[in-house]
Amino acid sequence: MKMALQINNPKGELVFDPYKQKERYQRSENILEGISDEDRKIILRMLNDFELGRNVNSTKGERSYTRLNTLKSRLKKISELLNSHYGKKLTTVTETELMLLFKRMKDGQIRKTDGKPYKAVADYIKIYKAFWHWHMKVMKKEDKRLSDITEDLTTKREKPKFNYFTFEQMKSMTEQAKYEYKVLMWFLFDSGIRAPTEFMNVKVKDLQEDGNTGNYQLNIRDETSKTFGRKIKLLLCSDMLRRYVKEKALSNEDFVFTTNPATVNKYLKRIGNRILGLNDLTLYDFRHSSACYWLPRYKSESALKWRFGWKQTEMIHYYTEFLGMKDTITQEDLVDAEEQKELEKELSKQKQLNRLTEERMKIQENKLMEVSEKFNKINMFMNLLAKNDPEVIEFLSKKAKKHGVHLD
Repeated sequence: MKMALQINNPKGELVFDPYKQKERYQRSENILEGISDEDRKIILRMLNDFELGRNVNSTKGERSYTRLNTLKSRLKKISELLNSHYGKKLTTVTETELMLLFKRMKDGQIRKTDGKPYKAVADYIKIYKAFWHWHMKVMKKEDKRLSDITEDLTTKREKPKFNYFTFEQMKSMTEQAKYEYKVLMWFLFDSGIRAPTEFMNVKVKDLQEDGNTGNYQLNIRDETSKTFGRKIKLLLCSDMLRRYVKEKALSNEDFVFTTNPATVNKYLKRIGNRILGLNDLTLYDFRHSSACYWLPRYKSESALKWRFGWKQTEMIHYYTEFLGMKDTITQEDLVDAEEQKELEKELSKQKQLNRLTEERMKIQENKLMEVSEKFNKINMFMNLLAKNDPEVIEFLSKKAKKHGVHLD
């Protein structure tokens, strides 16, 4: 199944919109039915501002349609909950009522319409914080100063859970996969790219071959990334990807992968369950497992953050802990380290001693050479004397013998 929906982003680049975010956003007014007119109007006003990048509080610039749709849907739900539980609106709720609402959501006292508990309450808190800070900024421009009623709300959330598989398990799955999916899976695992947004927007022109190694360097464009654009090396799938592009006769402007993400997830679910016994394997699980694969292979946190498009080190710490790499040092490791340190000290001392010995030997050699040269000169002098006056040389020789010196 091919995806037909494409849009132009603000930079003019043609990109895939896999979840039809722009279309959904343009239906905002209809989707916001069922809440008070006051809340509906203020949500639409905020969305209009964020679409332009006006009155935002953190990173400057317009917000993506994905972000706008998330703001819209969650603010609507918060509006409904405030009205049903406290008879309040988004701008009239008190700090205590707000904190109590989110606490009851976390505790499971307030549930979804299907009876299930809210799992990501921290996400709702972040959305309301963004709304309130925007509201404060707007009011400030109207000379009305508001206090921050969200200041004590915590956005700490539970660590994400995911289906994890190793490199060997990855090989087992791809050996049983169809050719197109085999290439797709290796590309996901190698790159650790975000799917579907970054992944579905990779074009052939984004694959740049390294003349020295023959491997591809993948350019994840800034306009398609959730965080920032970056270039990363593909060390596992380059040869396979090169054959794939050639066999498909893809041109530079063609998207490399065009299968609908929902279709891909259905296939991954089946093969993950059949080969590894994993439930609900998805595109995003490849990013998590890729992070676990590359983590011990990178020498610095900054390089790993660059590869995965992370601005903070929080996820690195999570994967480190997940892999059991945290606090693993033992007393034996410490002893070995101390022994190594002592050996290095002894080796340094021995090198210094050897150097001093060599210097002393060189000094002695120089002195012997000087003495030898003096005796050679004496011999030459005596030979000259012998030729001219044998009696003198005989006399000097006798004197020299008394002092233990033998002259030639």
